[in-house]
Amino acid sequence: MPLPEVLEELGISRPTWYRWRDRGLTPEARRTPSGRICVRRSVLDAFKDELEAA
Repeated sequence: MPLPEVLEELGISRPTWYRWRDRGLTPEARRTPSGRICVRRSVLDAFKDELEAA
């Protein structure tokens, strides 16, 4: 999933994403050859489940 869709689903802003990333709190993301940041759906779902359990 592209980063804008991930942000929308999590309900967070881009600056929040980067703060979380700097603290090691984001799901694993990859940069595509075109430079886009993407997160696999399964990784995002697992991340959301972990947030709900906390």
